Amino acid sequence: MARRVFAALALATVVAACGSAPGSKDDDAAKSTSTPAPTVDAKPDISKVGDVTLTVWDQNVRGGQNKEIEELNKQFMAKYPNVKIERTAKSFEDLLKTVKLAVSGPDAPDVVQANQGRGIMGEMVKAQLIRPITDYAKVYGWNDRYSPTLLALNSFSSDGKQFGSGDLYGLSQNGEIVGVFYNKQMVPKPPTTLDEFEKSLADFKAKGTTPIMFGNLEAWPGIHEFESVLGQTADKQAVRDFVFGKEGASFDTPEFQAGAAKLVDWIKKGYINKDFAGTKYNPAWQAFAKGKSPYTIAGTWITPDAEAIMGDKLGFVPMPGKDPSSPVSLGGEDLPWAITSSAKQPDVAAAYIDFLTDANAAKVLVDTGNPLPAMKGAPAPTSGTAVEIADAWQKLNAADGLIPYLDYTTPTFSDEVTSAIQNLLGGKQDPAQFTKGVQQKYDAWAETK
Repeated sequence: MARRVFAALALATVVAACGSAPGSKDDDAAKSTSTPAPTVDAKPDISKVGDVTLTVWDQNVRGGQNKEIEELNKQFMAKYPNVKIERTAKSFEDLLKTVKLAVSGPDAPDVVQANQGRGIMGEMVKAQLIRPITDYAKVYGWNDRYSPTLLALNSFSSDGKQFGSGDLYGLSQNGEIVGVFYNKQMVPKPPTTLDEFEKSLADFKAKGTTPIMFGNLEAWPGIHEFESVLGQTADKQAVRDFVFGKEGASFDTPEFQAGAAKLVDWIKKGYINKDFAGTKYNPAWQAFAKGKSPYTIAGTWITPDAEAIMGDKLGFVPMPGKDPSSPVSLGGEDLPWAITSSAKQPDVAAAYIDFLTDANAAKVLVDTGNPLPAMKGAPAPTSGTAVEIADAWQKLNAADGLIPYLDYTTPTFSDEVTSAIQNLLGGKQDPAQFTKGVQQKYDAWAETK
């Protein structure tokens, strides 16, 4: 297979909805009101900065993710013996809960992973807790390493209000897709349409097997379950327009209600494990991996760990929809690495981020089972489920089929939409009440925007 690139096609319409890419003429207005960013004119020589301890917070705690970051940290310290990395690894949930407080404290880390969107990165930009890295992008050539689209997803105006343009605030290592993992022994031929998928779910249920394993105790997985279905009932542009706040966009539509209704229907029919509300995300996909269910809907970040359990029995496809030639899946890129404003050695922090995202890092990612390096020209995987995931990414790029995460929408939307989804799945709201309530929360924010 030819070398993969993260073409701008995959999320081009997303960028059109949220603004232009960094460095374009349209972001001049945003920059005119910005606090001037620190300027770095040349690539710094890290070997000459003296002894440095670089404190880093990340959420790469799963097996394959942990392997790649441990290996790259080891290589970085070997290249620069004067630098010691002190790493704090937290789960995704713990990082989101603590990172803003940690970055604002007296012992703030130097480098953090800050989730995209207005809720985390946007708020940190607004509070000037992280440093723009536009100047480092110029000296290290990061604008050539990534597509404008992916750079835009980590870009904000200095007040945190304009998402998708302005200064660059972080770089991501991996692309990601939320799709359908399946057990090849139980599903020799994966479904290619939503009708085929639902027939397969019904057939397994009739045989006494719970078709989909799902865990929503942490609440955020509900976004992935709902939005994976939503991508098949609503137009992809309607989802993008809502997430990026395009004028006239709405959550309270028949198409969004249809997505909610279908997911509720799956629960009522027993297609999803009954204890999903009390099951955590990791135990759910691990139960799938151990053969308890033929399917789980999850992100490609579980691939190395799931493959370690299942071996060649693990398969992956984008969420089946109406037309196999036009797939739509939730996805984008993983949490970007950002430099805190209190970093004592921002030059070292920038060199570290550069090291995590260069060509060598892309190879390490693939070698440790992380199939979608975000950098242009990254090597393609040659074996295992990673090949299927890379193929799915290519098809989604060709079809312009990626939709962004709902929690990007407003600073408080992650809590609001996860709570609403819990009420929907728990039978406390019907689909119409669900979409109306979510829209009201969005409208309340938009009035104060």
